[in-house]
Amino acid sequence: MLFTKTDALLEDLYEIAKNVHESAVYFNEYKISSMETLKTFSETMKDYESKGDKLIHEIIIRINKTFITAIEREDVMELAVRLDDVLDGLETCSSRLYMYDIMEPDETMVKFGQIIEDSSQQILLAMDLLRHQKLSEMREYIIRINDLESTGDELVRRSIRELFHSSTDPIHIIQLKEIYEVLEGVMDHCEDVADAMETVIMSNT
Repeated sequence: MLFTKTDALLEDLYEIAKNVHESAVYFNEYKISSMETLKTFSETMKDYESKGDKLIHEIIIRINKTFITAIEREDVMELAVRLDDVLDGLETCSSRLYMYDIMEPDETMVKFGQIIEDSSQQILLAMDLLRHQKLSEMREYIIRINDLESTGDELVRRSIRELFHSSTDPIHIIQLKEIYEVLEGVMDHCEDVADAMETVIMSNT
């Protein structure tokens, strides 16, 4: 591997992962108590998403200017794009909550928020290992991400089933089902990041 002492592209990837994790923490921990706070929540998540877009733009510029990269350019971009997908999914969910005036997250949303925050933390820890050239040690975090994604799959199936059994309001059902599926999609994106990290490990060890 052609690692330099401090590889700028790997640092860029870490910064993208850090922004994703910070957004997931905010998403999970922010308390909505009114329409005003719901609006603030949605706007702040949009700010995180915009910052992510800026970081993606910056890493593309650096890739085009870098002659020798620590890992393949395609792998750098794959990781960056997959990380951005996680953030896009969180921002999509926050916008849906705002559009549907949902100020009280139910038990399923709360559980998904924690699972997503946990997954983003595993991603950040793995990306920290990547920037310090400790590729083989990343696998334990990849396994944890995959386990959390399986938990998310089970949660969305059970929650949608319960939703159809407990609610008689078709609009309510449609809204919550969409939000559950968006959140489950965020977990799928986390697994995509894990798959991209596994590709990097296999290509460089």
